[in-house]
Amino acid sequence: MRRIRLALAALAAVVLATSLAACSATPSVAVPEGAVIIDVRTPDEYAEGHLEGAINVNLQSGSFEQQIAEQPLDGTYIVYCRTGNRSAQAVSIMTDLGFTDVTDAGGVSDASAATGIPIVTD
Repeated sequence: MRRIRLALAALAAVVLATSLAACSATPSVAVPEGAVIIDVRTPDEYAEGHLEGAINVNLQSGSFEQQIAEQPLDGTYIVYCRTGNRSAQAVSIMTDLGFTDVTDAGGVSDASAATGIPIVTD
């Protein structure tokens, strides 16, 4: 009985370690040539650090839909924010507007890790 408990405990430890390793892995986001990187944070947040080459289209500006509509619907877009909340909202709006290739890269740090694009300041 003791051996069974030890074996089960060892198995549980292996399963837990494997699960934790899978959770900590940052998914990769491919950045095709010509993709537009969009930071949907405020201009002040953008100035504090953004992905190199990203454009700033503030989701909270009150004119996000009008500003984003200036982009071609058939372009490739990677969207991020501070934590992933605003980027998810922006992706939903863009999809509703007819954009066909939009990826939510989450928060700025996650987006940098997933795309390999460094965070820079102007």
